Amino acid sequence: MGSSPSTSPPSSRTQVAIIGAGPAGLLLGQLLHEAGIDNVILEQRSADYVLSRIRAGVLEQTTVQLLEQAGVGERLRREGLRHDGTELAFDGRLHRIDFARLTGRSVTVYGQTEVTRDLMERRAAVGRTTVYEAQDVSLHGFDSDAPLVRWRHGGVQHELRCDFIAGCDGFHGVSRASVPAGAIATHEKVYPFGWLGLLAQVPPARHELVYANHARGFALCSQRSRTLSRYYLQVPADDRIERWSDTAFWNELRRRLPADVADRVTTGASIEKSIAPLRSFVAEPMRFGRLFLAGDAAHIVPPTGAKGLNLAASDVGFLADAMRDHYLERSDDGIDAYSERCLRRIWKAERFSWWFTSLMHQFPGTGEFDHRMQHAELDYLVGSPAASTALAENYVGLPMDLPTRATAAALIH
Repeated sequence: MGSSPSTSPPSSRTQVAIIGAGPAGLLLGQLLHEAGIDNVILEQRSADYVLSRIRAGVLEQTTVQLLEQAGVGERLRREGLRHDGTELAFDGRLHRIDFARLTGRSVTVYGQTEVTRDLMERRAAVGRTTVYEAQDVSLHGFDSDAPLVRWRHGGVQHELRCDFIAGCDGFHGVSRASVPAGAIATHEKVYPFGWLGLLAQVPPARHELVYANHARGFALCSQRSRTLSRYYLQVPADDRIERWSDTAFWNELRRRLPADVADRVTTGASIEKSIAPLRSFVAEPMRFGRLFLAGDAAHIVPPTGAKGLNLAASDVGFLADAMRDHYLERSDDGIDAYSERCLRRIWKAERFSWWFTSLMHQFPGTGEFDHRMQHAELDYLVGSPAASTALAENYVGLPMDLPTRATAAALIH
């Protein structure tokens, strides 16, 4: 990383304490900084660990716009790959969904690791505090007007008083776990398969992503740059990474792709290989007094359709907007509408991810009727401009409407 992150203890007071230094927490911190709102980020892991996470890299236009607002758009504009469409593969053929023609919008391929790096370096450059390796973080008083965060760092106990706490610390973080059980409802669907992913320093097989429906299981040809590719295979939920040599992975990938795509797959040694389970999860509401949940702390989507990072970005976009209203406009309409604003967008993204996952994967125990129905839907999807447009507008991202104060008040009531 170009600039060393701050690990010095903060002052004992800030306006917004942010839990988690992943892309959601870092983006929120920079959006608040640009608005002149003081904030401190606490992260359980080291900066190197945060940067080592391998995640998705398909950004909606709204996410790109938020990153530009945060002051980190320069390298993204220079190195990000604009994709005006994607390709669906089934029956041994490719079918292109033209985002630009159908919606007038596109997506940008730019790895989440690079997003995180840019945000870290920007935060260090502007002098905002991030405390890495903050241990035993605990949240207190968020149901009052005097929230407090405690943690240990370097064997020393610290505490930070604040106006608000933003929980951006992921599915297993302390933020959602701090909410009393009776105050939160959770909804979950666990899929009976996972994604085996392989990252390699090889050029992509195609200019755009390829989503493949095959009798042997789903496959995805993705990418991070013109020289770095990420490929995925559907595998059973209980599969083990030890079963998959690089050679076995490449052979199985080629079996699931149309011949003209398989012939263009360049193989190479894996940089990283892992199996990720698939689940849908939503916790609601997302506000508890002066504690706000954002990103994976509040919701998980299957990676099909690339909504995880984009939903996290829209959450913190809404939250930054609410904080600006509070501090600069002396209005709490945005704060009071925060959960409803987010959840309306989240449930639509959950629906799309569930539908796209159901369409492209093979489910154990399904019979010939289900396979025929899946095939009929794919055939209808690529043959109908209306169906193709519905996929395209969901994939590129539904508009992130930041309501006016009147609209926010309507959401509250």
